[in-house]
Amino acid sequence: MQELQALKALTLLGAKQMLTMNDTALLTGLSKSHLYKLCCSKKIPHFKGDGGKLTYFDRDEINAWMKQNRVSTNDEVEAQAINYVVRGKKKSQ
Repeated sequence: MQELQALKALTLLGAKQMLTMNDTALLTGLSKSHLYKLCCSKKIPHFKGDGGKLTYFDRDEINAWMKQNRVSTNDEVEAQAINYVVRGKKKSQ
């Protein structure tokens, strides 16, 4: 029965654009308490509803927020270093 409820919650989550705190915790894998801290410190985009009692999140904004601060692979860093060195040599010639 619990598995069926979990499957239903995930299915409904996929159809929502505006997410509740519970939805966002499920989507991000963060705890609700951590999400509350991020909201209080204004480090995550969110909306307040019902006189400030409810907190909502836009799915696209949360996805963009999760994608910020990407860590480059070693290959990407190496390619950037090579490009930097090649450009630097061209400028001095």
